Parts: sequence; structure tokens; C-alpha cells
Amino acid sequence: MQISKEKLSEYARLIVRTGANVQPGQVVQLSIAVEQHEFAAMITEEAYLAGAKKVNLNWLSDGQNRLHYRYAEESVLSETLPWEKEKLRQMTEDLPVRIFIESEDPDALAGLDPEKLSRVMQSRAAVAKPYRDEIDGRHQWCIAALPSEAWARKCFPGKSDEEAMELLYDAVFRTVRISDGGDAVEAWRAHIGLIEKKSAWLNAQGFTSLHYESGNGTDFTVELIPEAHWEGAGSTNRENGAYYIPNMPTEEIFTSPRAGKCEGTLVAVKPLSWNGQLIEDFSITFSKGKAVSCRAAKGQELLEKMLHMDEGACMLGEVALVPKESPVNRCGFLFYSTLFDENACCHFAVGQGFKEVLPDGEHLNTEEATAAGINDSIIHVDFMVGAEDLSITGFRPDGSSTAIFRNGTWAE
Repeated sequence: MQISKEKLSEYARLIVRTGANVQPGQVVQLSIAVEQHEFAAMITEEAYLAGAKKVNLNWLSDGQNRLHYRYAEESVLSETLPWEKEKLRQMTEDLPVRIFIESEDPDALAGLDPEKLSRVMQSRAAVAKPYRDEIDGRHQWCIAALPSEAWARKCFPGKSDEEAMELLYDAVFRTVRISDGGDAVEAWRAHIGLIEKKSAWLNAQGFTSLHYESGNGTDFTVELIPEAHWEGAGSTNRENGAYYIPNMPTEEIFTSPRAGKCEGTLVAVKPLSWNGQLIEDFSITFSKGKAVSCRAAKGQELLEKMLHMDEGACMLGEVALVPKESPVNRCGFLFYSTLFDENACCHFAVGQGFKEVLPDGEHLNTEEATAAGINDSIIHVDFMVGAEDLSITGFRPDGSSTAIFRNGTWAE
């Protein structure tokens, strides 16, 4: 199929200039599938035109990854070699602008041993985490997506490859506000303004807890950190003041709740793709702030492994509000990609929280952020709970309350 080169060029420019906001003299690290080499060239050129000093490519391959997990020994896959550690160390010096282009098959690792997948990821993530923590808040990054045939077939079964690709491209462009004859940069500017207005309202309320309830069985209360603020759309690199948009698309307003302070059951409304495998029709029950049980019609073992990746994996790191009118939700199908599906409706994340939601949080080390209530973990996994009838009520220290969401959208 033929997608307009002009539209792809506009997309590459939007990712580099508005999403990642590459500044003159910065190093760019691009992670992208080998099949997307033509778009990789567009991103690379646009980054250089923005003034990048160097663009380094990290090529990805679903097929190669599957072969590694199928044939290589777990001990070999789990080891982080000296040259890999040196790349991570170099990242703390270069502070690269990291751009990730997702296009993987949601079923890329289906059928493989979930225990092996989890242990390998756990080992490698533990090595990488200190380096990630060191650059947190000190660099720009952006995750976007480009359709692949395998991904499109998953989203549109029964369609020809060409039809499925056209439908998925159309949806991706709509959700990132690229349209024929439209100005995507201006559309994003207006969108960010609306999100910032809602964030300001939430921050003015002084909520200390939220209660979630819907007819599917969700009945859940989560405690907030009084000093933490709600954020949405963009972030600022504290090293150079550059404003960037970490996710394209993005519709969420989020904060980090107090780790270890929640009670009740959350029922997921969409499947979760994690480690190249799907978890479907699942719920998680929390007691005294930790996940104590879970059930899944598909992927039960995988879900259990995810919640035991480390000590913090069973606790919440994020609470995010997304109205059901989201452009992602209006597309009317499941993307099988957290980047998109989390922006269709309200969601939570287990694992790592965001220390930047605290006053001067970006200057806190991990121990200080944890002491303030931010969860720490090697994972951060979003799952969607925004049912059509979802109600969310915010409570203040004096016991007063205000409706935040009713029937899956803003109450006012």
C-alpha cells in the first residue's frame, strides 16, 4: 500500500520537533523496527535538520527476538554484557533525546515460556534501572507508533493486509491529530492547553483520595500524596528547559498515588499486551496497598509473574484520567498497544511511580522519592479500567467530596 510521503514526513517532523523537541547539539537515540527503515531515515533527517549532533539507531526485530527466546539459554539472555553496560553508562553522559517508534506484533512472543520471559526481563531491567534513574528528568523522550502488517492484522482480523494497514494508518494519524489540510502543530497546541486547564482544576481541589466504582465489579479506593500534583501531555527537561511530549498520542492527566495505600478491586476493560503476550479479561484485588490476588481468562500465569517482578511490582505507580470521548476511544477498536489503549480511557499502572509529580521531585533520589510515597520498581505497566459507567469521586481531608467522573467522562 502507498501512504502519502508528505503525510509521513509531517508525522516525522511532528515527532521530532513537537514530541521529542530535539534541540541543537543534542544526541538522538532512535529505537525502531528494521522493517521501518524508510521512516527511520525520515526521523533521522528531521533530527539532523533540528540541529542534532548525532543520531544513533537501535534496530528492533520481533522475529529475531522470538528466536532468541526460543533457542538461547536463559542465562545467556539474562546477562548484560560489558559493552551493553558501557552503552548505558554513555547514555548518562550524552543524555540523549530518546525516540521510540512502536510497531510490534502484539502476539510476537505468544506461546513462549512466560517464566523465562519474566526472569530475563527482570535480570536485564535490574541492571538498566540505575542508569535510567540517573537520566530521569534530565533528557527528552517520545514514544510514537507506525503500523506494521502483523499489528494491523491483529487489529482488523478478516480484512486484507492492505485494508488493515489503511485502517490502522488512518487511526494512528487521527489520534496524533494529523489530517489533510490541517495544522498538526497547532492542533497539539490547543490540545495541550485543554489538558493543562483540567490539570489545574484537579490541583486546586486538594483531593487526598479517589473512589472508583462501575457495574463490572470495580470498587476501589486509592490514597493520593497531598503534595503531589496532577500533570498531563508534556514534561520539561530540567537540564535545558525543553518542553516535550513523552507519548503521541496522549489524552491522560495523571499523578502518582501514595504507594501501599489502596483497597479494593479493579476490573480491566481492555486486554493488556505485556512482554509480547496478551492478558485478557482480568482483574486485580488490592489489600493494604498491595495486589493480593488476580484472575485472568487468558494469561493468568503471565499476570502473576508481572505482579511479582520485584517488591514494588504489586503496588501502584500511576493513576490516570481519560474521558471516553478520547479520539483513541472514538476509533472504535482495540489497538493491542498500551501506548494507544491507555489513552482510550481511565487507567492505573503497577510499578514505578513518577517522582516529578512532587515539588522539586526531579531533584530527589530514589530513596527520597520512596520516602515521600512514590513507588519504586523495575516495571511500569498500565492497565485500563475506564468502563462506560465508571464513576470517580474525589475526597478532601475535611470529608467533603466532588464528582470527578460520571458515566466514563468528566462530571463537569
